[in-house]
Amino acid sequence: MTGTASIHASSIIFDAHCDTLLDVVAGKRNLTDRSPDGQVDLPRLLEAGVSAQVFAIFVEDEWLWRATVQAMRMIDAFYRDCEASQGRLVVATRASDIERAKTEGVVAGILSLEGAEPLDGELAVLRLFYQLGVRAVGLTWNRRNQVGDGIAERRTGGGLTEFGVRLVQEMNRLGMLIDVAHLSPRGVADVLEISQAPVIASHANAYALCPHPRNLTDEQLCAIAARGGVVGVTFYRGFIASEAGAATVDRLVEHIDHLVSVMGIDHVGLGSDFDGFLGEPAPEGLEDVTRLPDLTARLLDRGYRFESVQKILGGNFLHIFREVVG
Repeated sequence: MTGTASIHASSIIFDAHCDTLLDVVAGKRNLTDRSPDGQVDLPRLLEAGVSAQVFAIFVEDEWLWRATVQAMRMIDAFYRDCEASQGRLVVATRASDIERAKTEGVVAGILSLEGAEPLDGELAVLRLFYQLGVRAVGLTWNRRNQVGDGIAERRTGGGLTEFGVRLVQEMNRLGMLIDVAHLSPRGVADVLEISQAPVIASHANAYALCPHPRNLTDEQLCAIAARGGVVGVTFYRGFIASEAGAATVDRLVEHIDHLVSVMGIDHVGLGSDFDGFLGEPAPEGLEDVTRLPDLTARLLDRGYRFESVQKILGGNFLHIFREVVG
């Protein structure tokens, strides 16, 4: 068994973000069958050795007028595909579910809201989503919502609203991961000040290497790490390099190098954003989830030790999931 194969066989691989449910709820494909389209489905997750996949519940603009209903439809689609998978895709609401999935050779699916619009400003709705298995919430997408300002509204200098503060506190109480990806800089600072638990940025890269507003500055990275958080590097070309042709796998590994140097090895993971590239191609060598072993090989070639690669592939996200969610 090669070094890469050995690591994938022994590691929990945890991808903190994909947008595949958008295709599923639209009826374009399902999770259980291998598809020539998209980048993630159950057969390809199994082939790649992925143990835990976070499925984002993202409400597109045309559905904002009934965001709660659309989010429920996406959750329903996920559960129907779990049932159709005959045990190969299971719902994970605790760390032990992920560890059991690894032992049994199946995939643990984790539900996350990408943007709090479906909550409709009600903590009661958050609690109901928790009962339905949602274990993480990205507080905003790029736009403004009832929680606070997204990154596209950063000119205002706005952070969390009063509801946003209460939401963070209630998520702490319930044991839910707070995701600051897409949040305005002031909002990130507010979350880090208020939250009593570590937080994540599910899919973001280093601003120092690619000055895109969605990437995180060294100051933000240090603050997240100081509170025990984890950042998932993302495969979207625009967050890897300013010039599309420079957005290579090697450049992505440079982002990993930078995050590790700033945050430490215990605070870096993967947040692919597969199926969320808005029609743009993935970097060559990361065309879909089955190419994850190629990224692992690059990390080994870079000199990362076996144990360090295991942490990046999923150990760090599993640790924070256990600490916060249970």
